[in-house]
Amino acid sequence: MATLLTRIRTATRTHGLASRSFSASAPSLARMVRPPSNLPTQLISSPSEALNPPIYLPLSSLVSRKPGEARASSKVVSLDPSVFSHPIRNDILHAAVVHYRDGLRQGSASTKTRAEVSGSGRKLRPQKGSGRARLGDRGSPMLRGGGRAFGPKPRDFSTKLPRKVIEMAMRVALSSKVKSQSLCVVETLQWPGFKTKELAARLASLSWNDKVLFVCGHHVPKTLRRSSSNLQGVETIGAEDLTVYDIVVNKRTVLDLAAVEWLEKRLGKSNLPLEAMPVIPLQILDQPLSSVTQ
Repeated sequence: MATLLTRIRTATRTHGLASRSFSASAPSLARMVRPPSNLPTQLISSPSEALNPPIYLPLSSLVSRKPGEARASSKVVSLDPSVFSHPIRNDILHAAVVHYRDGLRQGSASTKTRAEVSGSGRKLRPQKGSGRARLGDRGSPMLRGGGRAFGPKPRDFSTKLPRKVIEMAMRVALSSKVKSQSLCVVETLQWPGFKTKELAARLASLSWNDKVLFVCGHHVPKTLRRSSSNLQGVETIGAEDLTVYDIVVNKRTVLDLAAVEWLEKRLGKSNLPLEAMPVIPLQILDQPLSSVTQ
């Protein structure tokens, strides 16, 4: 958590321009977005960093801000581009969703064959001489109460999908949310209180009341879980239990900082740890925040 908190940057929006001035209370370093010509070469660890700049996303807040408190949107968080800016692959998403839904099937449907239904196995009438069609015992599938021909039996519907394909589908799902501006990051998901009415009012003010998924890096806070349990269209889940289907089926996904750190550690492709990522002064940052979803 401490590592990710150091990546939060405080920015002051001035006249909608790309240039930003940053307050002295926040750390004065950030990851590089676009290396200028006068940047020392030792700050650039690899060409891939310059080609794949991090994604900068303004922070949101679940809790209403207090009077005199700075807006949460005045802070930005840098996201790993290998996780949150992956090329969109609908075929990979489809394969992961089908794989997940196959595992949900119980496969408990069962019918009885003609050998399993109750009743005598005596032939009902002679083979010849009656002038009617040939008929065996009362378990024949042609008769009412007889067995079922080719009926379902208990089976396992689950399918296999390579782990790397599932991880790619997770990157694609998160990237699609960033691209559609449906991904929000908050510092914490701690909710002060247990009243469902208060949480519903806050979500309505944020327009988060239509199929929103809250993802916590550690355990889901007790207050948030209890206050949202009766709200339709609101789900809470831990990062370890997050699936591609959960992201796709919900319109908005809200991550806390611990969840972002967990996902980047699990899905990131960077060879360097988060602590060793190269940093440069924020004054060199020359990319507007509005371009994070482009």
